[in-house]
Amino acid sequence: MRAAVLGSPVAHSLSPALHTAAYRALGMEGWSYGLYECTEEELAPFLTSLDSRWAGLSLTMPLKRRALGLAHRATELATGVGGANTLVHKDAGWQAHNTDVEGIIAALAESGIAAPRTAIVLGAGATAASTVAALRELGAGTDITVLARDLGRTGEVTAAAERLGCPVRVAPLAEFDRHMDVDLVLSTLPSGAADHWQEQLSASRADLFDVVYAPWPTAAARAVSRRGGRVAGGFPMLLHQAVAQVRLMTGVEEVPVSAMREAGERQLSRRTAETAS
Repeated sequence: MRAAVLGSPVAHSLSPALHTAAYRALGMEGWSYGLYECTEEELAPFLTSLDSRWAGLSLTMPLKRRALGLAHRATELATGVGGANTLVHKDAGWQAHNTDVEGIIAALAESGIAAPRTAIVLGAGATAASTVAALRELGAGTDITVLARDLGRTGEVTAAAERLGCPVRVAPLAEFDRHMDVDLVLSTLPSGAADHWQEQLSASRADLFDVVYAPWPTAAARAVSRRGGRVAGGFPMLLHQAVAQVRLMTGVEEVPVSAMREAGERQLSRRTAETAS
């Protein structure tokens, strides 16, 4: 059987290392996991070209919304979030799932971060929508504010929040200082972007989830850790969303999380060494 990760750009993805480690640990001979550069326009013909040997696909940006629209069926969660990071091949066609939400919840749990009463989400893209969904799963009633550079681009995340039944407020990211009195800050910004507020984070009471996984830890994460705050990073999220994908694609319930974690950490260490050299 075959599976793969699709996106553009996609060369940086850790998914091949994570999924391949699971297949090896499970002794699943004949299973392979590839990587394909694929744009939104190329996704539909790519799906049409696949046969019954394909078990599923992992989707990264910019394909999550497009994948949801092309699926024959979608889970309630994927529909609510407005994006799918997973397509599973069924007899009736492609079924869309969103395992990013499970990944975020697991990453927070690993760091001991429980249901926050108040939270701010930095960014307004697809991952921000999944973050809002994760906060809903952790505990209905969390007071959520989304901070974005451009309020004109918050339509997707606010629409997702409405579908999920947990409306959010929006405010300019430039007003970060005014919203710091919260239990949890969740950054879905690009690498290093949240570091701009490391001093404010250091002086706050908030725990931190930073979706960045390389380089790690970020300056923002170090600032929170130094004053005893709890920090969850992007690698545990990536790991656990992949664990859920393996479960969906293979039908195996007992997924070898430790083997996948070790493979991902080795890959990250290798990349760090290559960058340093």
